[in-house]
Amino acid sequence: MIISEAFESKKALYSFEIFPPKPTADLSAVRGTIEQLAALSPDYISVTCGAGGSGNARTAEIACLVKKCGVEPLAHLTCINASKESISRSLSELSVSGIRNILALRGDRAEGARESEDFRHASDLVCFIKKSGLPFDVAGACYPEGHPEAPDILTDIRNLKKKVDAGVTHLNTQLFFDNEDFFRFSDMLALAGIDVPVQAGIMPLVKKSHVDRIISLSGAKIPAKISRMISKFYDKPDALMEAGIAYATSQIIDLLSAGARGVHLYVMNNAYVAEKITANVSHILGEINKK
Repeated sequence: MIISEAFESKKALYSFEIFPPKPTADLSAVRGTIEQLAALSPDYISVTCGAGGSGNARTAEIACLVKKCGVEPLAHLTCINASKESISRSLSELSVSGIRNILALRGDRAEGARESEDFRHASDLVCFIKKSGLPFDVAGACYPEGHPEAPDILTDIRNLKKKVDAGVTHLNTQLFFDNEDFFRFSDMLALAGIDVPVQAGIMPLVKKSHVDRIISLSGAKIPAKISRMISKFYDKPDALMEAGIAYATSQIIDLLSAGARGVHLYVMNNAYVAEKITANVSHILGEINKK
């Protein structure tokens, strides 16, 4: 399945993101997670390269596991430390494995790592993939609050337009916690002539580790409601889990009610969270996609 074609048949897509285990780790844990997620019937499951590009070698391997479970995989591909030769090898591996959907990313900067002379931006990678002649559908990433390295959001959107013009067929957003940022961003995309489908990236804050690490890495704005939730339940694991699922559910319902083209759920390989949120929104998705 080509993911861009799914947007033609559905008003709103629903998908998950997982990340591979460390290169030396056994695949059994992530295989079990994939099987549990696949049972929830998402439109696709994306497979990351890991922070700073770690786990890149296992992306195709995990994507194949997703495919074997009957769900379409979306393989992340980063270029910040890559050459044309290494990207060509990755594309060949994905193609031979039957993977047809790629999320083209620049990737995170890693201290001390030599950056690519062939790929400065994700748009360069998109162009390279499209010129490869291989039958890939290419997705891209976007930032409702603006890319942290962009001087302002208008510059970021101009750069995003270059990526879309290069051949990106749909966009997944970075995580955010204030839906008004997404709505404002969507209006700006329309004014810029960017009309590809945009899925909202939602990260349920259900563990202390999410609060401590993910927020600092993403740079996402923390609304007062989230701050109060964290303050109240930071050291109460069960309550934080329940509150985080409830907040993510409310975000998703609001986004879908406003006409968002879909939700991409960053579940941190936690099938329990995916199951709970899916149970909360499955009837809403069914109603929206009713033919």
